[in-house]
Amino acid sequence: MTVADQDHRRAQQDQAQQQGQARRQGQHRPNVVIILADDMGYSDIGCYGGEIDTPHLDALAARGARLTQFYNTARCSPSRASLMTGLHPHQTGIGILNYDDAPDGYPGTLNDSCVTIAEALRSGGYRSYLSGKWHLASDIHQPSDSWPTRRGFDGFYGTLEGAGSFFQPRTLTRDETNVESETEDPDFYYTDTISTEAVDFLRRHHDQHADDPFFLYVGYTAPHWPLHAPAEDIERYRGRFAAGWDRLREERLQRMIDDGLISADWPLTDRDPRVPAWDEIDDQEWQARRMEVYAAQIDRMDSGVGVIMAELEAQGVVDDTIVIFLSDNGGCAEEMPIETAQEFVTTYVTFDAETRDGRPVRPGNDPSIVPGGEDSYATYGRSWANVSNTPFREYKHWIHEGGIAAPFIVQWPARVQPGVLRRQPHQLTDVLATLLDAAGLQYPERYDNRPILPAEGVSMLPTLIDDATDPERVLYWEHEGNCGVRRGDWKLVRKHGRSWELYDMITDRTELHDRATERPELVTELAASYQAWAERCGVIPREHVLELYRRRGSGLPSE
Repeated sequence: MTVADQDHRRAQQDQAQQQGQARRQGQHRPNVVIILADDMGYSDIGCYGGEIDTPHLDALAARGARLTQFYNTARCSPSRASLMTGLHPHQTGIGILNYDDAPDGYPGTLNDSCVTIAEALRSGGYRSYLSGKWHLASDIHQPSDSWPTRRGFDGFYGTLEGAGSFFQPRTLTRDETNVESETEDPDFYYTDTISTEAVDFLRRHHDQHADDPFFLYVGYTAPHWPLHAPAEDIERYRGRFAAGWDRLREERLQRMIDDGLISADWPLTDRDPRVPAWDEIDDQEWQARRMEVYAAQIDRMDSGVGVIMAELEAQGVVDDTIVIFLSDNGGCAEEMPIETAQEFVTTYVTFDAETRDGRPVRPGNDPSIVPGGEDSYATYGRSWANVSNTPFREYKHWIHEGGIAAPFIVQWPARVQPGVLRRQPHQLTDVLATLLDAAGLQYPERYDNRPILPAEGVSMLPTLIDDATDPERVLYWEHEGNCGVRRGDWKLVRKHGRSWELYDMITDRTELHDRATERPELVTELAASYQAWAERCGVIPREHVLELYRRRGSGLPSE
């Protein structure tokens, strides 16, 4: 046994002792379920204005609270890092993605200066399980200290890689053992497996610890590309999007206004100028098919949510279980031209050139390739991402509202009123603080004999339970040089290499009227606040990152 293994074993023993102490003290703590969607826009699901059938998520919202101004961190890995640790992603070592750029850049893997939700909850006797995508370790093939099983989770089934086939996902792992052979089953579909494995953790694994509270993290890869869905699900959406993106954006806007999610005073942003008018395109049937598959991916995820909620009901624990649903970033505008698709895919994710039954897989967005089946590998592109982010502009990667605004649902029948809207701004750093508050636990100053960075977030319980507001709350973001700060009603934001823009979030959340020239003193003040945060949290200037990749002669990491 190595020294690292011995340390890991001692840490497990210490945590087991803490669990036993918590049980002996008879502390009552709510169970926790976090369900995370991947690359899903603000307005895709039904209870946020979308056309996609999501009855189980809609029911979750009807029994709980919807936050109208919750923010993620614009990208997969950084959002997961912030969600899991209550820190900003740069503090955790994952400033861009799970790529190792050390020593000059981000190491791309969870460091030892943070604790995960699973680790923090262990002091309260929690057992923790993860079903789905992790995406927080730079080494996705050999177990390391940043794997889920070594960051507080008692059981793990899922993928270490950031994306891939839904029929044949790579890095599929049970605890620390590769189980990719399970995908040989012709009925295997990753979204379904994530759901069934989540339920299995509650039925079989946690049954042996029924007196302990549990934390279940469900990391779906839906609806991240590639566009893969069961044929019967796609068929149910045939014709659903035939009206095209122009009309559908307007219809979503009206539903969101009618439901109180957004203000009627905020005009819909213009169609992205790079997207043609729907009436001007020749391949409408193929374009609609792309969104049909995307919708089918979300539909199947929603069915899985229903399976998990049914299990909570069957076990009689639903009333005192905190269930959270959110998305890790805005809709994804990444295109995959057929000419460069093979290079794009194989550079950043594992790609199988053949299906399980020997057919060639054809990557790329082109009308000659019908998306949805295992033999395709495509994205839904900028045109539909523009719809997903209604009414906002920009997409995943950017700090404008389209990149960071997330649907966020919280159900906790014991404490949270049903069917309420909450408008206080919050961000991912607040999730851990909220769960610790609900469990009556303290954020640790040290963990496993190492110092831990102070928590960055605040509890959302006052917002969720009492509709409390904090008009001076300050939020910060940075990703790939795109950055922003929001204090109260005002948001300062810019794209990398561009000038600061200033928006009044009360009158203009769709960010159409830049007020920077009118309020230069406020721009200066907020910019200084952002810079102080960036320096404190270890944000590496984008220019340094670009120079690093130029020296290495390699492309920038992307998904």
